[in-house]
Amino acid sequence: MKQTTFASLSYDAKKKQTRRERFVLEMEQVVPWDQPMPLNMMLRIHGLQQGFNLSDPGAEDALYEIESMRRFVGIELGETPVPDETTMLNFRRLLEQHQLTAAFMNTINDGLEQEGLLLKGGTRVDATLIHAAPSTKHRDKTRDPDLHQTQKGNQWYFGMKIHVGADVESGVVHTVSVTPANVADITELPKRLREDDRAVFGDAAYAYNPYKRAARRAGVYWGVALKARPTSRLGSSQKQRNRKHASIRSRVEHVFRVIKCQFGYTKVRYKGLAKNAAQVFMLVGLANLYLKRRALLA
Repeated sequence: MKQTTFASLSYDAKKKQTRRERFVLEMEQVVPWDQPMPLNMMLRIHGLQQGFNLSDPGAEDALYEIESMRRFVGIELGETPVPDETTMLNFRRLLEQHQLTAAFMNTINDGLEQEGLLLKGGTRVDATLIHAAPSTKHRDKTRDPDLHQTQKGNQWYFGMKIHVGADVESGVVHTVSVTPANVADITELPKRLREDDRAVFGDAAYAYNPYKRAARRAGVYWGVALKARPTSRLGSSQKQRNRKHASIRSRVEHVFRVIKCQFGYTKVRYKGLAKNAAQVFMLVGLANLYLKRRALLA
């Protein structure tokens, strides 16, 4: 039994529960943490870093300052040492080296499937841009060679792109890839589908007649939005079809909302595609849990 400190007693007596506390309490219950210490502790810290967009120094400071985070990790000040930022860096490199964040996401999805929260039958595909600093005012005086610029509308962006395939029924993301920003969405479509999918939904960026004909020959429902051509506009029935599919297709955006708005991941943190991809796999796994936390808690 650990001795309760005055800080813990004061924390227990407070009346208001903050959003940060609700987040860590929910994640405490839905993430499969059963790992031996100190791996358990480091995995929890890494999860907090993704959930609150914390750097290694920021995470170390937060563990000293915030009681709810210390409780989530299992640290009692004065009894358990707080891992320093170098330890967190080494742990992240270990995850990257052995591609363990992708395995973590797959383990989460296996658990969701066992709970009946990841179904099979159809996939919604989408992609989102993550910005990177285009400046060359640093030691190397060059942009990240793994990233690229792309044009969206009349504006140019530099960074990378996250491509996802999400289950039609549950919205859980089952496959992910990370590419430079200039890679077209359509090139990643075959990689985002499962062998037993019987339907595919996507926006007009995935409109491609050879894939459409192949899907129909295979008996797969093609729910990709129709695209107007310079020489021909969409008819009323085609527009109605697009609106019907949009309500199904748009749900794939939920995972991007969680990653960007809830977790604060709007800009790449590391240099190199592999490091950033490792973080994305972890973020997507946690986002899947976050989206299904109510069902898991029930």
